[in-house]
Amino acid sequence: MRKGSPLAHLEILDGHADHIPQLRAVLDSIALFPAEMLPELMAPCLAGEADALWLTVLRDGRATGFCYARAEALTEGTWNMLALGVAASAQRSGLGARLVGALEERLRAKGARLLIVDTSGTAAFAPTRSFYEACGYHQEARIRDFWAEGDDKITFRKALPLDTSGQTTNAHPAR
Repeated sequence: MRKGSPLAHLEILDGHADHIPQLRAVLDSIALFPAEMLPELMAPCLAGEADALWLTVLRDGRATGFCYARAEALTEGTWNMLALGVAASAQRSGLGARLVGALEERLRAKGARLLIVDTSGTAAFAPTRSFYEACGYHQEARIRDFWAEGDDKITFRKALPLDTSGQTTNAHPAR
């Protein structure tokens, strides 16, 4: 990695209460959801609940992004990525893809077999959908007018298989 690269001096850590003030600034820069919701969203992870995972990426010691996922109730190994955010100043740097990769790796270690993510079907979210496709996710479903009239819910999925040696892989098993 080049010195000065946006991906230099990166750490991806489990979320910690000390990250909240800096993560609020990230949220303010991207308006993903109101920053006031952050402590409530992080609470299950901070309490050590096994069915929730919050990752914070630090660049040069400063929180620059996050990823949050929860296990889906009544499923075997299915998780839902509920939030992914990267500071506006660090977008399109590869940081989001690194966060998603770290999330997938941690979920595989927990025995997860499937990760889903929902997003909007509007034109404004076309870059988001392209991002998930570039990360190896495939569109699985569309629920018309879900978020609002004319705003469809698009669900993407990605299998998180293990290969026979116990190592993780992104390859799809033979059918």
